[in-house]
Amino acid sequence: MSNRIDKINSLLEHEIGKIISRDFAFSPEILVTLTRVATTSNLIEAKVYISVFPEEKLAGIINALQKSVYDIQYKINRTLRQRPIPKIKFVKETEISRAAKIEELLVKARESDQKVEK
Repeated sequence: MSNRIDKINSLLEHEIGKIISRDFAFSPEILVTLTRVATTSNLIEAKVYISVFPEEKLAGIINALQKSVYDIQYKINRTLRQRPIPKIKFVKETEISRAAKIEELLVKARESDQKVEK
């Protein structure tokens, strides 16, 4: 079953990514990335994780995507030949920002270790 979920996640990620890049005109200084899709095991819902740089624009971008979710869902329903098609929900990607904070802490720790060694 998990292999099927992985395939569905990959397919949804590909199709939703195409729709976002084709149908949404974000400002050139904003980078919007679809990082992953997580579908529930019963195929009822698919969380689409979005990362935005600069991060201050994240709420507005997710809000804009969520307002267009019915249009995106309609396009997915027409494209995919599977049933059921999971209901799409856009959410903030937290793993990337968490990883960036950990990386920042590691850099600071290395710098302080180098100062101590000198």
